[in-house]
Amino acid sequence: MKKVIILGANGQIARLVRQDLLKKTDDHLTLYLRRAERLGKIDPAREEVVEGDVNDLDLLTEAIRGQEIVYANLGGQFEPLAKNIVTAMDTAQVKRLIYVTGLGLYHEVPGEFGRWVEESIGSDIMDDTRRAARIIEDSDIDYTIIRAAYMDNDPKIDYELTEKGEPFKGTIVSRQSIADLIEKTIADPQLHQKSSLGIDQPGTDGPRPMY
Repeated sequence: MKKVIILGANGQIARLVRQDLLKKTDDHLTLYLRRAERLGKIDPAREEVVEGDVNDLDLLTEAIRGQEIVYANLGGQFEPLAKNIVTAMDTAQVKRLIYVTGLGLYHEVPGEFGRWVEESIGSDIMDDTRRAARIIEDSDIDYTIIRAAYMDNDPKIDYELTEKGEPFKGTIVSRQSIADLIEKTIADPQLHQKSSLGIDQPGTDGPRPMY
């Protein structure tokens, strides 16, 4: 049994991960989110809920204390969130982080699609995302950053990975595929340590997301 805290527990990918971990493992889950009522029923034998914001450093630190794995699936302004996660993990002496973000952190998306990504997302958001990733990479925690292509709700699990320094492949990926990668990493925390992984569906290269 592992103790896993899910930050942003009502996100679409987080809900998939939560369901699968409850079905397939005996892991204990701490569900951290701003509005607890959105979760619906929980399993009180295996789940606990913390209602709060990742911007609340004291609450976040206490929630992370005693956990083995932190899985973060957040939205908003990413730089202060990343700072708080790293600070809370250091204070609580928890080492393993899985952090989901988007593609383009290292200008690694080639060609016309790469130009479109930068223009459509905008430099302010991209720069904030890059600063957040740099905070995590410069820390002493054992991180896995997952850089996802544009997401869809196809239930099929079909993905390929690229490492930092390699050109990003593809334009889309299913949320279920991202959940599968997260679950495999939770199952074996030695996987993908100190890694930044691009994830996409094979054969979806093009100038725009190939939905």
